[in-house]
Amino acid sequence: MLSIRFTRIGRKKIPFYRIVIMDKRRDPWGKYIEKLGFYNPRTKETQLNKERISYWLSQGAQCSATVHNLFVKNELIKGKKAKSVEITKKRSEKINKAKEDKKAKEEAKKAELEKSVETSAPVGEVKEEVSVPEENKTEEVKEETPVVTEEAKTEEAPAVEETKTEEVSAETPSTGEEVKTE
Repeated sequence: MLSIRFTRIGRKKIPFYRIVIMDKRRDPWGKYIEKLGFYNPRTKETQLNKERISYWLSQGAQCSATVHNLFVKNELIKGKKAKSVEITKKRSEKINKAKEDKKAKEEAKKAELEKSVETSAPVGEVKEEVSVPEENKTEEVKEETPVVTEEAKTEEAPAVEETKTEEVSAETPSTGEEVKTE
């Protein structure tokens, strides 16, 4: 089946369309049978070969919706403008449903956020501490503290004192004062 439709030939962000006749199943950028005119949407300039367009329409060629509307505007075809394929009832219903779903998700997020803010403690207040049963506390302490015998205590005590005196003597040169330690 033949169709009269646009094929874009303009540069990036500067659209310019040829009006061509081609097989409906072909790629819009593919080979066409005949060039019937052009349309510049920026300047609204159109050039149409009215004789060839009427010939192809008499042969049974179908127009795309936008080309049909252009022909009605230029009084090549008598009748009403066609609705574009993009503006159908089904598509508008899908769009509306998607918008409603998005709003519902946003409202659910807001409600969840408000709920989490209500459950958290206000600034300046301390949250309740979770109490641990007394049995568990004593067991934890016993496991953490190592068992030290009295012999080990006497051996480790002088070593601790020596490290303290070393730390003090290391600090004295930096202050410039002499501190005597025993």
